[in-house]
Amino acid sequence: MIIIRKRAYARAGLIGNPSDGYNGKTISIVLRNFWGEVVLYEWDSVDIVLAQNDRARFRSVFDLAKDVRLHGYYGGIRLIKATIKHFVEYCQQQALPLHDRNFSIRYETNIPRQVGLAGSSAIIVATLRCLMEFYGVQIPLEVQPTFVLSVETEELGISGGLQDRVVQCYEGMVYMDFDKRVEHVVSGLTCYNYERLDPALLPPVYISYHNALSEPTEAFHNDIRGRYDCGEPLVVDTMKQIGRLAEQGRNALLTGDVQKLSSLIDKNFNARRSIYSLSPWQINMVETARACGASAKFAGSGGAIIGVYRDETMFETLRARMAEIGSRTIKPVVSRKD
Repeated sequence: MIIIRKRAYARAGLIGNPSDGYNGKTISIVLRNFWGEVVLYEWDSVDIVLAQNDRARFRSVFDLAKDVRLHGYYGGIRLIKATIKHFVEYCQQQALPLHDRNFSIRYETNIPRQVGLAGSSAIIVATLRCLMEFYGVQIPLEVQPTFVLSVETEELGISGGLQDRVVQCYEGMVYMDFDKRVEHVVSGLTCYNYERLDPALLPPVYISYHNALSEPTEAFHNDIRGRYDCGEPLVVDTMKQIGRLAEQGRNALLTGDVQKLSSLIDKNFNARRSIYSLSPWQINMVETARACGASAKFAGSGGAIIGVYRDETMFETLRARMAEIGSRTIKPVVSRKD
């Protein structure tokens, strides 16, 4: 029996987010510390195997309530079903033939939930990779992020931008330009300019995340989208500013200007804070890291932060101080050679 096993990794926005959904620019990295894994093998029917997060049996009503608070009302089954449906329709639209063999598919993930590390899209990316191999279909790499985003937006109503999906498809570290002027269509889907950057350019970077206090990405993004679409000057101008920070961050990486990059990361959070209503615990994470001498900004929608630290002494101080407020701090593994 041929077993197809694919992984997609968590991601962190180094700089520029959340301008990715607003025609801005971003730089992101994958975190090979965490992943979503999908396993597919030929079967006599299409069988999606339930995972732990899809459980429907609970010890008590209190256990059920806790599970919903942590994981929401749906696990990964909806992501896999939506990906399969979208894949079939895409192949039909592109006149790509699919054989008639069936399969069993299951998933598991260790990506911390609802802290902005792109756990949902990782499952979709891994599922897409399995489907492409099983059916012998190759969707162009630059198209795959748009495909994954459309699974979330069109099939599931999940808000978000392309950033997560781009870096999870390309892996490593990627600079993304979502300016409308570089917009182009490939295989019927809209794409932008994506540039791989050498992860070796990264200075010492940390990730801190808080598992107990979080909120879904959908809740975090929706209000800003409405204000942006209405043309609120503060929101529109701030998104443009955040996009420019990513462009400057790319130059800082290429020239090895660590101090500049660190300063830009702080500016990114400050700009974001000017338009979002943030929870005190989210602000506390950033301020605690900065008090240790590190830079800090959200790695995604909230619940995790990323920044630059100077040396091992600072990292150990950072890890201890963040632990005091309930956050775990790690060094991200970005490339295989790490």
